[in-house]
Amino acid sequence: MASRLAGKWVLITGASSGFGAAAARHFGAEGAKLLIGARRMDRLEAVAIEAGQAGAQAVLFHPLDVSKTASVNTFVDWVRTKTTRLDVLINNAGGALGLDFVADGKDEDWETMMQTNVLGVLRMTRAALPLMLDNPGGSIINIGSFAARTVYEGGAAYCAAKAGELQITRTLRLELNGTGLRVSSIDPGLAETEFSVVRFKGDLTKASKPYEGTQPLTAEDIAETLVWVASRPPHVNIDEMLIKPTDQAAIHKVHRRKTT
Repeated sequence: MASRLAGKWVLITGASSGFGAAAARHFGAEGAKLLIGARRMDRLEAVAIEAGQAGAQAVLFHPLDVSKTASVNTFVDWVRTKTTRLDVLINNAGGALGLDFVADGKDEDWETMMQTNVLGVLRMTRAALPLMLDNPGGSIINIGSFAARTVYEGGAAYCAAKAGELQITRTLRLELNGTGLRVSSIDPGLAETEFSVVRFKGDLTKASKPYEGTQPLTAEDIAETLVWVASRPPHVNIDEMLIKPTDQAAIHKVHRRKTT
C-alpha cells in the first residue's frame, strides 16, 4: 500500500544533523518531497543526497537560520518558488548551550536558546502558515523535550525555552481549530545526537557523560515517530508525545550499567 506521505511536501528545519537529518531520510523513504534548511550547507547537501537515495521524490535545500527573521522569510520565499502548498512543517531547529546555574549564566547562551527554540518556532510557523491553511490534514510538528515538563540544575534557560515551545504548540492548536491542520509536540528524553556536543561546545568528554552506561534514544527513533504522527488519518491529531528510553524513569532517575 502506498504511503500517505508519498508526494507530500515536507519542510524540515535544522536538517543538517540529529533529528532533522534522520527525519529527512525517513520522510524520504516514504516518497515525500523535501524542503530542508539549516546553517551548515555542506552537511545539508550530504543529508539531501542521503534522503534522495532513501527514495524521496524530490529533495531541495537552502540556507536557514531560524534565529533571524530575514533568513526565515528568505527561506519561505524560496519555498514558494517550489510549491504553493505545504503538507508537513517540522520545527526541529533548536538545542541547548551550557549547563550553567543561573548565577553563572551567559547572556549569549540564553539569547541563542530563546531565539532558536522559541522565537524560531514562532517565525517559521508564521511564515509557513499561508502555505498550509487551505490544506486540511496538514501537520505542524514541533520538536520539544522532556525538559519542557520538568527541570534540572543548570537547565533554567533550556527548560524555559522548551516549555515555551510546548505552550506555543498548545496555543496553535486552539488558534487553528477548524482549519483541519494538526499540531503536535514530540518531546524526547535522553537521546544521543550532536545535542550534547553542542551544549558543551565541542567538549567530547563532557558530552559523552550523560549517556554513559545507558541505551539512549537515537535520532532514528524520533524520525520514525515523526513519520508515524504525520501519516495518521486526517481526522487524527497526536497532541503531545513524551518519548524516553527505557533506562530513563525521570530526569534524575536513569539506570546506568557498569562500564569496564
